[in-house]
Amino acid sequence: MYVYLFYIAQAAVPDSLKGTSVDPATFLNYRELMLSEEYSKIRNLLFFLSTPYEWLFYFLILIFGISKGMEKWAKNTSKFHVIQTAVYLFLLSVISFIATFPLSYISYRFSKAYHISTQNFSLWMKDEVIDFWVGFIEMFIIVVVLYWLMKRFKKRWWLPAWLLSIPFMVFMMFIQPVVIDPLYNDFYPLKNKELETKILALAEKANIPAEHVYEVNMSEKTNSLNAYVTGIGSNARIVLWDTTLEQLNEEEILFIMAHEMGHYVEKHIYFGIAGYILLTGIGLWLASHIMSWWLRKHGKDLKVTGISQLSSLPLFLLITSMLLFVASPMTNWVSRYEEMRADRYGMEMTRNKEAAIQTFHDLTKSGLSQVNPPLLVKIFRYDHPTMLERIRMVEDFETSK
Repeated sequence: MYVYLFYIAQAAVPDSLKGTSVDPATFLNYRELMLSEEYSKIRNLLFFLSTPYEWLFYFLILIFGISKGMEKWAKNTSKFHVIQTAVYLFLLSVISFIATFPLSYISYRFSKAYHISTQNFSLWMKDEVIDFWVGFIEMFIIVVVLYWLMKRFKKRWWLPAWLLSIPFMVFMMFIQPVVIDPLYNDFYPLKNKELETKILALAEKANIPAEHVYEVNMSEKTNSLNAYVTGIGSNARIVLWDTTLEQLNEEEILFIMAHEMGHYVEKHIYFGIAGYILLTGIGLWLASHIMSWWLRKHGKDLKVTGISQLSSLPLFLLITSMLLFVASPMTNWVSRYEEMRADRYGMEMTRNKEAAIQTFHDLTKSGLSQVNPPLLVKIFRYDHPTMLERIRMVEDFETSK
């Protein structure tokens, strides 16, 4: 991947598009172009390193008997399965945190060096610690239920696990905006009431029952720009980063908001839930069969003899991570399709070609992203269309009207 990213892959726009609005040389200076190429290559390399590194970690935890040792220790702490699970999972989470910390820190340092991140080390570590505990609590609930099901339903545990994952996923989506997100940032109603009125007018035009627009203080963490819709039901929120409010003009912000409304109008959140349910069912079914086969063939080597043993959790996480990686080209493609549909809806709502193109230019500049990333990067990393594709869509949309 290093050779591919740094010596083989080409990220330049086609010659036929040189000098057009998609050519980064027309809206980035020489230094910005250089930094964009450097940072994108480093960030992509770290992604392709971190995934197999995670797999190696789980494999080594199994093969050296560390997982089995942690299970024995957990069983000695209490006779209650819930407490045993908490102890085992805490030990696994701490070891995982320590093992992956170097890559996380390297990523943070590069982000800081290229002026994407504005966080000092203490604030960054605060988020890392919050991540640890949020992840631990979520995983504790999942693992307790999952391993109870593995003991209760020896061969078909994946089916009740799949069915229970559906209400759990909906519940997490419901509480995300009001419980989890505020742990990381402060959210408050949009201060610019005149802008909020215009955004809500767009929402009314799109038949979206929105009453407030929220902003979040992301400037203390990043120079990047973003806006999104999160949550479901009464907890659904339209959110703007304060960096977006500070760096974009009103027309650009309205285009971004129209884009986000496109997701609502086209019911992408419900398609996303349906897709999640389908992929979770398939993934759990595959995981159950792969775990059974793997333990039959290599259980002694992995120091694990049964699926329902807590020491098998790294194997479950390893298989799950691999399945997610294999599925990522398809899920990313679906996401890119929905994002392009939302871009088109944004154009239909605002009819402002200049604002849309300028928005994409500003997003490219603030994130030091590539306009035309290498193919493998696009396939495995991009859940949004490339900037080249998005800008060309705007150009084609206007010329076709």
